[in-house]
Amino acid sequence: MIHPGALSIALSVLHLLVAIAISFRVIMRKPPVGVALAWLFLVAAVPLAGVGFYLLVGERRVGQRRARKIARLRIDYERLAELAITEGLTDVDWTTHRREAAAMDRLGVSQVGVPTVSGSRVELLKDADSILRGIAADIDQARNSVLMEFYIWNQGGAAELVFEALKRAAQRGVSCRLLVDSVGGRPWWKGPQPAELRKAGVLCRPALKAGLWRTIFARNDLRLHRKIVVVDGEVAWTGSMNLVDPKFFKQDADVGQWVDAMLRLQGAAVSPLAMTMIGDWMLETDESVDEIIRCAELRMVEREGTGDIQVIPSGPSETDDGLLQMLLALINSAHDELVLTTPYFVPDDSMVRAIRGAAGRGVKVHLVVPNRVDSTLTHFASRSYYDELLEVGVQIYLYDQGLLHTKSVTADGDMAMFGTVNLDMRSLWLNYEVSLFLYGQDLTGPVRELQGSYIDASKRLDPAEWTNRSLRERFLENVLRLIGPVL
Repeated sequence: MIHPGALSIALSVLHLLVAIAISFRVIMRKPPVGVALAWLFLVAAVPLAGVGFYLLVGERRVGQRRARKIARLRIDYERLAELAITEGLTDVDWTTHRREAAAMDRLGVSQVGVPTVSGSRVELLKDADSILRGIAADIDQARNSVLMEFYIWNQGGAAELVFEALKRAAQRGVSCRLLVDSVGGRPWWKGPQPAELRKAGVLCRPALKAGLWRTIFARNDLRLHRKIVVVDGEVAWTGSMNLVDPKFFKQDADVGQWVDAMLRLQGAAVSPLAMTMIGDWMLETDESVDEIIRCAELRMVEREGTGDIQVIPSGPSETDDGLLQMLLALINSAHDELVLTTPYFVPDDSMVRAIRGAAGRGVKVHLVVPNRVDSTLTHFASRSYYDELLEVGVQIYLYDQGLLHTKSVTADGDMAMFGTVNLDMRSLWLNYEVSLFLYGQDLTGPVRELQGSYIDASKRLDPAEWTNRSLRERFLENVLRLIGPVL
């Protein structure tokens, strides 16, 4: 029989050794100083539980197998980028843009490895019914391939048009591949539609499967948050909207219908969007890039239109902080006006400082967020940032005609970010996202006009009224701010 004193000593020694090992790991990974000190304190103060919590959410672990695949994927991206350069798609005339645009292009190449492509035509759609009908119509025109990935697919309404179009495409011999996130799309995966699609010939895979066993090797809360459709390598869709009809989606959340926008693209920008989806498919399967290109009969696209677009995919182990660097550069490029729309505003410190700095140097900064969101925790965490923004003159608008879900940033009306990334730490550090950086007034103008319609439908937050909220609310906001990275 083990003596209680000896057991206590053994557990203390075990905790000390594990705490030292974890502390060494934290120090060697060089996180921000405040983050590192918080983890060191937690690991030392809370026996074993602190260690367990660190192993659960302290690192962006993707798992060794996925990390190896991502490393191989970079080689395929480089090979396809060389093909694009050969075709002249990256020959952008930067003299037609302001100096900051060329600098952002260089930043994207150095941080993410993706250059701007020239020769795209873009159409902005802001009505869910038109978006879903448009996607279905494009799929019905498919001759060779359909590539699709979404965070959420939800049955009902006009989403059924896309479902039926995808079935018809596969039945007539079109190569169809579909990824839907395993957690975001969990209700859909449990329903009958995946089996129906597979029966029709669609290759369907859940992305980033979650489970207790997976927790041992990788984080369970890394999510595929991208929304991409590519048809025949000639037409692509991306933006903030999941494959849902808002009239049939989360109607019990008391936030109104979700308000989204999507871009329909033709020309040069289709290729990097297709490669982003193909890369995700390769990570979930054992197919090679050559096999996918052969089956889907994909080819390098021709120039169509004059738009210059940089497609920036991001995610753990893929791009590190490349997307954040691009967003900071866009914010810092603003001279006169900066407009940001996002459903979830829980930014990291560098983004808060950049936005405050823009307002401080005289830029008119407008932040548009929904008045109600589907997460109470995120709602209060977001509010914790309002004081420091209002005090430097940032104008905050609360949109109350539904859950504003569009993710966009425009600088001076001639450069923009439009895509899937929320301005929160989850999107920046934990989710797999795709963002389009649009250069020039022709592409940015429609996005700025859309932002203006959101502002017109919002109520501006009054600084005087805001300061009168209760101490309880302030305390709750600041407490939830501390867990912002995992909301």
